[in-house]
Amino acid sequence: MVQRPIYLDCQATTPVDERVLTAMLPYFTEHFGNAASASHLYGWEAAAAVQQARETLAEAIGAAPEEMIFTSGATEANNLAIKGVAEANLHKGRHIVAVITEHSAVLDPCRYLQTLGFDVTILPVKPDGLLALDTLTQALRPDTLLVSVMAANNEIGVLQPLAAIGALCHERQILFHTDAAQAIGKIPLDVAAMQIDLMSLTAHKVYGPKGVGALYVRRRNPRAQLAPQLHGGGHERGLRSGTLYVPQIVGMAKAVELAIAEMPQETERLTHLRDQLWQQLSQVSDIYLNGHATQRLAGNLNISVAGINGQALLLGLQPVVAVSSGSACSSTHTAPSHVLKALGHTNELAYASIRFGLGRFNTKQEIDQVAECAIATIRSLRQVAKV
Repeated sequence: MVQRPIYLDCQATTPVDERVLTAMLPYFTEHFGNAASASHLYGWEAAAAVQQARETLAEAIGAAPEEMIFTSGATEANNLAIKGVAEANLHKGRHIVAVITEHSAVLDPCRYLQTLGFDVTILPVKPDGLLALDTLTQALRPDTLLVSVMAANNEIGVLQPLAAIGALCHERQILFHTDAAQAIGKIPLDVAAMQIDLMSLTAHKVYGPKGVGALYVRRRNPRAQLAPQLHGGGHERGLRSGTLYVPQIVGMAKAVELAIAEMPQETERLTHLRDQLWQQLSQVSDIYLNGHATQRLAGNLNISVAGINGQALLLGLQPVVAVSSGSACSSTHTAPSHVLKALGHTNELAYASIRFGLGRFNTKQEIDQVAECAIATIRSLRQVAKV
């Protein structure tokens, strides 16, 4: 049997934890009812499971259960948040602020709104990937409706100062949205303390199923008013129509519950493994760490390697380790990463980048093996380049 490569692409997706799968399985077969069927036992069972999941997710971020809206994932949640706020608040203004390193699921809805006459300001970041608060402050205007800043970057893992951003927005009565797809279950999140009004979540980055996510929508102080983007049944407080996918919802809640419970020890373990990998790789000359050295996800290590072809490096690593050069949502594109370009990298250095995404099931032995393979591949490619 051919040995599969070591999986280090956990910012792209994660395997479903067996404990999550166990929680989901009964809702495919035995408890298969429609949660909107209010006249019989099967519907009641499904509705009870959805309510329990809503409560679990709400508790994880310090929200109220009725503030959690289930979606098909973080992309839909981002679209509902950004386009929903814009459409519902036309009378207040047409200015939206986002950051250049955001996921395309934020940047593309913003570009779409520009075609409808909205004014969108895209802010730069510092060379370490962090947003400067002064830059944000200067961008805010009396007609600013919404600020959207990602909690944890999907490529370089950088953690933005959510509480400080939330305070700035609320001082000016501006809604604050964060894409927390990469952050949920990995760092503490509290929508009250961080003054977050809208938060996008997904399950498959935290050992849950693909195809399910949620949007937190603040109900008071202030109330985040949204226009629905899907119509046809009035589900989810009228904000997201469609029959609820109960097995996935149950799985998402279980995945987040496990991640929250195990967060302290898992953060410590992944930080140790990540630092171990970086310590070994940094022995090779002209390797650069992308993003802030410490203010980043525990399981993220993004590097650029000068003097080699990035695609050749990926190909050289493939037999041993499954990694990517950036966002899985744009991995087929030939353009250099917009995130790495935002850090000030040349095209050549941006192309020659690797994102190592460490996760729950990786071991020290695997990390040693990956480091050995990466170092050997880099040296081999550089040797070839000299010929």
